[in-house]
Amino acid sequence: MGSPDVRIPTATLRGVEAVPVTVEVSVSGGIPGLSIVGMPDTSVLEARSRVRCAMKACGYKIPRLHVTVNLAPAEIRKTGTAFDLPIAVALDGSVCPPRGAVAYAALAEREGLSLVCSDQTRLPLALSTDAYGISAISRLKTGVGDLPLLATGPCDDGTDADDGTCGLDFSDVVDQDIPKRAMVIAAAGRHGMLMVGPPGSGKTMLARRMPTILPPLADAEKSEALLIHSVAGQPIDSLERGERPFRAPHHSISVGGLVGGGRPVMPGEVSLAHGGVLFLDELPEFATNALQSLRQPLEDHEVRIVRVDGVYVFPCDFQLVAAANPCPCGHLGDDAHECTCAPARVAAYQGRIGGPLMDRIDVVVDVHRPASTDVIRGSEGAGSAEMLDQVMAAREFSAWREARDEARLDSGLRGVSRLGFEPSARAFFEVSAERLALGGRAIARVGRVARTIADMGGHELVSRDDVGEALQYRSRRQL
Repeated sequence: MGSPDVRIPTATLRGVEAVPVTVEVSVSGGIPGLSIVGMPDTSVLEARSRVRCAMKACGYKIPRLHVTVNLAPAEIRKTGTAFDLPIAVALDGSVCPPRGAVAYAALAEREGLSLVCSDQTRLPLALSTDAYGISAISRLKTGVGDLPLLATGPCDDGTDADDGTCGLDFSDVVDQDIPKRAMVIAAAGRHGMLMVGPPGSGKTMLARRMPTILPPLADAEKSEALLIHSVAGQPIDSLERGERPFRAPHHSISVGGLVGGGRPVMPGEVSLAHGGVLFLDELPEFATNALQSLRQPLEDHEVRIVRVDGVYVFPCDFQLVAAANPCPCGHLGDDAHECTCAPARVAAYQGRIGGPLMDRIDVVVDVHRPASTDVIRGSEGAGSAEMLDQVMAAREFSAWREARDEARLDSGLRGVSRLGFEPSARAFFEVSAERLALGGRAIARVGRVARTIADMGGHELVSRDDVGEALQYRSRRQL
């Protein structure tokens, strides 16, 4: 394309990043019309009709000439409706907020540019200092400099969807001291957790309260979570308040919905749970390929999706909490109900989770039905505040211990040796691992859980009791 008449800087989303794009507009003779080039997708090409209608509604006249719009660089595929405004400027009307506003604002800040977007766009306070809001194209008649700054503060238009964790507290869950203890251990050591129990035992109630015992989002975690949720078109107000995300996808979810994918490439549930909790209820009911796709994200804390146009990377450092029935009917081991499942059917049902995934779940705990009398009387157990104090104390002790032992780690200690075991605890662990035929990964996981239990007790060395409790949190099949 020759020398354009107008250039407008804008951007397009690529994964969870915004990459710069320049809208170049040139007017020439010929058959009147509007052409868009530069690898636009269908939604961008449809901007021709949207822009014409919007400009006509605002009282503008489109010259009866041929208008060519080039989206540079040409090798990047352009998607979405975020190009409508820069195309209209270069040549309703209301201006609607685009998906990924946080990514666009971050790019504008890096490039030293001001962001102009819909006045309904919600941005974090740190990224809204040099952003201008526009309600309609007609506001541009007086120039961009006269636009008001984008409003800040919580969104009050009802878009802040409740994820189901607001106002929840562990004190509501009665007669479940052992699962609560397991959840504190999982939260303190950032361990994956699986709860096994019959229907109605309280597994979902426990899982939904896990975010209440996790510390508030750190600044770096918040920035990444805001970026991911904005790109996915999800509300961000709860994240701005420091609340950790809680995601609970249905077991019918596809691999792409769980780990990310599609066209355009979008983050999946594991990335939307970044910095928070991913709860998988009815774990054996998930498709086998979907469950096995979690192995790499659990290890690397990121998802890498390879496409023809490059590699997309999404962060996904989340706390995994899962729940499952012990058998298809759900009553295996339930004193109040008789299990009607054949042994082969039970084994097949439990085997659907898969050994490799189970090796990446550190804490497995049985959840029994609460006593009827405690439920009726409304008894209260440990609350979220008390459990959060235990988590924070364990994490602080762990940070102090690791800083003190940094020189020992550099001296060549590897594996379980670096966790600091008492001699009797080490001997007991060796015998138990041999008797239970634990693999290398399982030994490392048990050691990590034992180290977390010791940190909760303020023990510099892991004791035999810590190892014994950690072994109790292996799955019943492995024991």
